[in-house]
Amino acid sequence: MVSEYDFWLLDLDGTLVDVDWSYTRDVFDRVGDRLGREFSDREAEILWNGLTGSRNRQLREWGIDPEAFWEVFHDEEDPMVRAEQTYLHEDAEFVGDLEAPVGLVTHCQEFLAEPVLDNVGIRDWFDARLCCTEETGWKPDPEPVQQVMRDLGVANNGHRGVLAGDGDCDVGAAWNAGLDAIHVERLGHDRRGRCVLGDYRVQSFDELF
Repeated sequence: MVSEYDFWLLDLDGTLVDVDWSYTRDVFDRVGDRLGREFSDREAEILWNGLTGSRNRQLREWGIDPEAFWEVFHDEEDPMVRAEQTYLHEDAEFVGDLEAPVGLVTHCQEFLAEPVLDNVGIRDWFDARLCCTEETGWKPDPEPVQQVMRDLGVANNGHRGVLAGDGDCDVGAAWNAGLDAIHVERLGHDRRGRCVLGDYRVQSFDELF
């Protein structure tokens, strides 16, 4: 199916790479200390992986101000430590061999994403990259996806593309931008709490071949 598409877009965290749980747990411990509110393992997993959709909506449901949370959270993240504890999924290595244009569209902030790309050695996989912000919009908004498509020179010209990601926001962004969607389920349906539909639903990219 790889040859069916003229270009590929991919998410980063949970799709191509993941971080050791010890790093995630440590960050949430320190954030909790500063906010005066403990985070359980399940709550940390929900927020880290966006399991319930909008993280800001989930924070509000828990009575936490999103702006205050993210300010503390990003202050507590160490880009170099995170990069050192991030690993590449072996089944994602096919991306480096793609001959079509490849773009990255991630919610991971630039100050964190850049060291990760260098540490796992995949920076040169991408012809265009975008780290979402309030200005660009967030998946499932199609705008960040369309921006990368414009950067790749594949927007509005009939090229057939696909977006692969581990979250329902990735599938939504793909469909909203008129692309096919691949959902790669790294956690399992039980831990996610539901199934995510997509044009392709896989537990490993190897299943695409």
